Amino acid sequence: MIDQLSKIYPSLQIHKHGALAADPDYRWFSAADGLVVGIHETELAQKDLSLLSAFLTPYNPKFPVHTAEETKWLAAVNPAAQEDPVDFPLDSLYRFVHFSIQEKQISPVAFKHAVNDVSAQQVSILWENDHEGILVEYLAKEDGPVSYEEIIDILMSDLYIKIRFFVGPFRDSLTLAAAHYRSVTNTAKTMVLYSNKAVTSYVDAVPYLLIDQSKEPLLSDIRQTILQEYQDDEETVKMLEAFVRNNLNISETSKALHMHRNSLQYRLDRFHENTGIDVRKFHHAMAVYLAILIQK
Repeated sequence: MIDQLSKIYPSLQIHKHGALAADPDYRWFSAADGLVVGIHETELAQKDLSLLSAFLTPYNPKFPVHTAEETKWLAAVNPAAQEDPVDFPLDSLYRFVHFSIQEKQISPVAFKHAVNDVSAQQVSILWENDHEGILVEYLAKEDGPVSYEEIIDILMSDLYIKIRFFVGPFRDSLTLAAAHYRSVTNTAKTMVLYSNKAVTSYVDAVPYLLIDQSKEPLLSDIRQTILQEYQDDEETVKMLEAFVRNNLNISETSKALHMHRNSLQYRLDRFHENTGIDVRKFHHAMAVYLAILIQK
């Protein structure tokens, strides 16, 4: 087919896998076998574009050529797959990891090279746009899950790029993969509104999802009922948040706050006396933490 097309369009050229740039004066198309070809715009009338699009897929050269694995996953997460699920063998658990890079910091091709360089496995990337997308990670039994905190440190120090990861849960089936893909993407974007952490997980997101789905009158009532007279007491709120984040551990919290443990105990007792809420009890601590997130 390529030989025939080159006779019709002498400018035809093949876009090599992994190439960092493609001529912007060309229109690019992807064939079923993954081969990407470009034809100069001067040789293409509208009827040519319509004809070529009938048996080739228009391709954006800013993005790496899809691997066979990525092509499978793109079909599996396509919204149409919710009605007609795509299935293929899974050798291990997988998870979707949403990433977002500050715009125009790095090209998609260069980013993919960088991720594969720091990962023990070849990573499939499903691009949403030129700075956001989903990594598909398989659970490697010998190495365990990828540490995205470590990957961020490497990428930020070596490439000087600002990046965020939202790490979805591991799954063992492609059932509802398309819906799960959308859920991870949407949750990642919700987390950007509430947290400035570079790496967050679905477990981290649960309180924020509850807040995001709740109406303002309820949120205001929770904040006022739980924090009471301490709503505007920044020092106490900071202490309570540190206590929860340090797993209700007096010693660890006192170290984090540079406070004597007896002083911390006294202030926790005062909060209990004044509000009736004992933050040293798990279910009370959970309510306090949710109120603090609403307050922030």
